[in-house]
Amino acid sequence: MASNNPKLVPTLGLWTSISLVVGGIIGSGIFMKPALMASQLGSPQLLLVIWVLAGVMTLFGALSNAEVAAMIPETGGQYIFFQKMYGDFVAFLYGWAAFAVFNTAGVASIAYILGTYTEYFVHLPRFSTEIEHSFQLYIPFIGHIYPLENFGVKSVTNIIVIFLTYVNYRSTRAGGDIQVVFTVLKVAAMALIVIGIFSSGKGHVENFFHSSAHINPAGWSLVGAIVAAISGAFWAYDGWNNITFVAGEIKNPQQNIPKSLLTGIVICIATYALITLAYLYVMPIDEMASSQMVATDSATIVMGGLGGGLIAIMVIISTFGTTNGNILATARVSFAMAQEKRFFSWTGQVHPKFKTPGNALVLHAVWTCLLVISGSFDMLTDMLVFVSWLFYGMSALGVFILRKKMPTAERPYHVWGYPWVPGIFVVFTSFFLVATLTNDISNYASGNSVLINSLFGLLLSALGIPLYWYFKYRK
Repeated sequence: MASNNPKLVPTLGLWTSISLVVGGIIGSGIFMKPALMASQLGSPQLLLVIWVLAGVMTLFGALSNAEVAAMIPETGGQYIFFQKMYGDFVAFLYGWAAFAVFNTAGVASIAYILGTYTEYFVHLPRFSTEIEHSFQLYIPFIGHIYPLENFGVKSVTNIIVIFLTYVNYRSTRAGGDIQVVFTVLKVAAMALIVIGIFSSGKGHVENFFHSSAHINPAGWSLVGAIVAAISGAFWAYDGWNNITFVAGEIKNPQQNIPKSLLTGIVICIATYALITLAYLYVMPIDEMASSQMVATDSATIVMGGLGGGLIAIMVIISTFGTTNGNILATARVSFAMAQEKRFFSWTGQVHPKFKTPGNALVLHAVWTCLLVISGSFDMLTDMLVFVSWLFYGMSALGVFILRKKMPTAERPYHVWGYPWVPGIFVVFTSFFLVATLTNDISNYASGNSVLINSLFGLLLSALGIPLYWYFKYRK
């Protein structure tokens, strides 16, 4: 298919890069997770602290990665970084996990919310509970999967994935333009919602200070609640590293990558904090905890029935842009691996006409659609957060390794606060991973979950071990 070894070309500027960061992060998390987090924490102050803490930790990880990304601005991002840090084996496991777990599951989970909110306007068919549970897949020591659940939403989700893959297959610039437009639209819509809620006069500032009368975790229960809540917040902040995957297609990457990461994540922290305060302004913490669609419910309080429709449209716009940004960026990891003959060789071909990693995009779309069919929203998010943060921690640790291995290499950007910023991030990530795994196993053992999501993510990642030896043998 490829001829004369066509190459990917730098077509993405600073504003497109910032939109990839913001658009990759702000998707559906802020519309879905606050109610669950409120039910876990029971405190409005703690809820706000968790959003800010998760944002700061994400920023620490992003700044650590920015040093390496500016030093090695190549398409493939963290896959290339891990080669320099840990060698081919760990790099391959990262690339495989990116394909099998967190990149594709990230696209699937975000697009899944788009399909869910489509039901606000169009009734989507689904099977009866008996039929949904008549077919199941059981994974020993992991749990059960029900592919027939919510089949109408899953069908719409897959249509969106296929359509946006087609757009990015034909043009990287078109995908980037879509990203800029939808990022501006979503940030503007969120700003209008925040202003509308605070200017409505239908809320109470006292809601910021009154904790729940029924939800009062203490001791280890509080620790578990914080871990579960911060996991939800981390999912809402996930997607910041998409910019590293397209580093080879960014103009002036040494300057634009660090600028876009810093600017984009600060915008997201401020946005999430303001929206959380807006929810709390019109909904006491107990009311928020019992809400199924907190964004819609808060808008309905302010604007009546019209508010629910506006929120549904805003979520669709937001998730459409985020799905596009993730599709555009994440296939580049598999593409970079294949170019080094460490993945299926046809995945590394550049389309001779469109100059896009077309085959890699198609492969990711197929696997994403399978994940949509097999999983649920919570399974996908919990699985991808655990595995992605395992590699985020290793990536920050790699900053120390590269300072030792490549001391004389040119570093256009040095991580601010070294060694404290990457060091704090590594320690925090280690605690988060251990606590999450313990929590997941405990929930499964007590019957609160049908699947140990973190272990399922690790299982899919481990499937890459025999593949590594297969591709190494072929090479």
